[in-house]
Amino acid sequence: QVQLVESGGGLVQPGGSLRLSCAASGSIRVINTMGWYRQAPGKQRDLVAAISSGGITNYADSVKGRFTISRDNAKNTVTLQMNSLKPEDTAVYYCNSNLQYWSGRYYSTGDYWGQGTQVTVSS
Repeated sequence: QVQLVESGGGLVQPGGSLRLSCAASGSIRVINTMGWYRQAPGKQRDLVAAISSGGITNYADSVKGRFTISRDNAKNTVTLQMNSLKPEDTAVYYCNSNLQYWSGRYYSTGDYWGQGTQVTVSS
């Protein structure tokens, strides 16, 4: 079994900062990409930022220059530092990871999601 556990969401005023963290655990052999997605009410889930095992990052245009993604390969964690938050950043944020894991009989590769954490930007 593989689990992704997120932490760090909450309520913040416009212009403020939040830091989201996600830890992957279980029978993991290799973690490829780790990333964050978000979903606002009535909208589809969209990529916010992603980072490869080698540290290559990719950001949505709407968060470039404000959000920073980083990962600790030794701890299987990914962090999203969010600065200069805007009301339009309000959403449920989901951690995502593409990884190779031991199924009990063989190694397999798949995508896993965290349970989501609410980020609300409001005055």
